[in-house]
Amino acid sequence: RYAVDFPMTQKVKTLGGDAHPFYKWIADTVGEDAAPRWNFHKYLVDKNGELVAMWPSKVEPLSDEVVEAIERATA
Repeated sequence: RYAVDFPMTQKVKTLGGDAHPFYKWIADTVGEDAAPRWNFHKYLVDKNGELVAMWPSKVEPLSDEVVEAIERATA
């Protein structure tokens, strides 16, 4: 539909008892306030499966803050 060649995900619930397991894990890890409230909320999970950072929609994906966190997590 958008000429992408990578797997797309389906819509999932992010809050409540019907939330996708990833978002339930987020809520259990750092609290329900960390659940996304709008599209493009970002989470950074390191190679050990630990949540190391998160950003709301207003933070640009290529902002220095996000890029530096990814570089630290992958160093």
